[in-house]
Amino acid sequence: MLTVSNLSLQFGKRVLFDEVNIKFTKGNCYGIIGANGAGKSTFLKILTGKQDPTTGSISLENGKRMSVLEQDHYSYDDFNVIETVLRGNEKLFKIKEEMDALYAKEDFSDADGIKAGELGVVYEEMGGWNAETDAQMMLSNVGIGESMLYTMMSELENKDKVKVLLAQALFGNPDVLVLDEPTNDLDIETIAWLEDFLADYENTVIVVSHDRHFLDTVCTHIADLDYAKLNLYTGNYSFWYQASQLATRQRQQANKKAEDKKKELQDFIARFSSNVAKAKQATARKKMISKLSIDDIKPSSRRYPAIIFDQDRDAGDQILEVKDLEKTKDGELLFSNVNFKLKNKDKVAIISKNSLAISEFFKIISGNEKADKGEFMWGITTSQSFMPLDNNEFFQDKDSNLVDWLRQYTKNDEERHEEYMRGFLGKMLFSGDEALKSCTVLSGGEKMRCMFSKMMLQRANVLLMNEPTNHLDLESITTLNSSLENFRGNILLASHDHEMLQTVCNRVIELTPNGAIDREVTYDEYLADKKIKEMQAQMYS
Repeated sequence: MLTVSNLSLQFGKRVLFDEVNIKFTKGNCYGIIGANGAGKSTFLKILTGKQDPTTGSISLENGKRMSVLEQDHYSYDDFNVIETVLRGNEKLFKIKEEMDALYAKEDFSDADGIKAGELGVVYEEMGGWNAETDAQMMLSNVGIGESMLYTMMSELENKDKVKVLLAQALFGNPDVLVLDEPTNDLDIETIAWLEDFLADYENTVIVVSHDRHFLDTVCTHIADLDYAKLNLYTGNYSFWYQASQLATRQRQQANKKAEDKKKELQDFIARFSSNVAKAKQATARKKMISKLSIDDIKPSSRRYPAIIFDQDRDAGDQILEVKDLEKTKDGELLFSNVNFKLKNKDKVAIISKNSLAISEFFKIISGNEKADKGEFMWGITTSQSFMPLDNNEFFQDKDSNLVDWLRQYTKNDEERHEEYMRGFLGKMLFSGDEALKSCTVLSGGEKMRCMFSKMMLQRANVLLMNEPTNHLDLESITTLNSSLENFRGNILLASHDHEMLQTVCNRVIELTPNGAIDREVTYDEYLADKKIKEMQAQMYS
């Protein structure tokens, strides 16, 4: 279907891809993974013709159509919603434009009639007469109703633009579908619909995403971009991760017998094959995994930060009590009548249809902003450490290197020594001279690792985290997830990472303008509860 041959890309002395060869075939969904900076988005740009490689070629089977999720949210501002979606099938749209131009001619000739007829045949074969209906249905699936069909794209909020551009990419059943971070800015309901759609999609899908739940649900293969090579593995992200970790452990156990290693890997494949039965693509995936040879599973060269949260002391029974909390921002009521008590060891998913409500809630209970009404009380044995949505204010001192920056967050004299600080930063992947660079030149992911370091040194028994996976690569996300699962204290967590909320949290609190919905269930159980759906409809109205 789509073939990559001898692909290389080099910027100066830096080699991003080296002799990459891969074939993407029909009926499969390929998740492209790799550390930040490995070149995932660049690889997609080459596949879609937006960037030229240094050497090599991309070949799409004759007569096949590729569709790409548009990243520029302003590129269709001159068109209305329905036309934007129809333009997703460029060939079909151009035929329609050509026919319309012919029929609009005042001196319409016999030759024009013949040409229009020929175009009409092609248009019909491509499903053109049903195109507008199909486009409306696709828009409805992603949550864009009839009332918005003829609204100009420039007038839409960003969250709705994203949905329209997604509908555009999916429109017309493309043979190859290329999606770069398709779940960004989407709500829970649209992500769930997209997962179902792609899991049943019969053509080729190539996707880059940091959403592990999404990759696990839709992917039949993982293409791992590592050391300028693209290595293809059968299975979803969880299978790739667990298999690579097992292979890494075995490589480190030099004295382990070859027969024992083979038996351990075979048992792992068998276990995963049976677990896969729960997935949408269960039958096909199980067959592929069962055919794997032991040699197909290789250790990963990835580096994982050492994110480990500990606490100076356990908290007592009184953790947090919230009474009648209310907040309005810029004339919009974000939440009201919020009441709850945290129990010891509670790990709570804080959710809302309005992300601003979540941010304001965290600012209030962390003491950084005042509520319009109500109060909250922390237990006297608790200590809190806060990860805000925007951390830029922490990185303004031009004279501070990372050692100096981190030193300010510990009161332990032993930890304040440079040797300890540098060792600590090394575990967070700031090795050698990287520990001495200015805190003002950090990337988004580096800032997040610094914030985790700060929280680790504070040793609080309550963690407040607002979108802690932002800017992180999959390695850091996976490590953070495991650390939060193992943390012995309390957690209040807001995240778009489905897997993290499901595996970490034992309770869900949803903030709405008319109160809070509070349930001691897992995140998946919360989403599946029909009674909660009915309550949401009432409380957001």
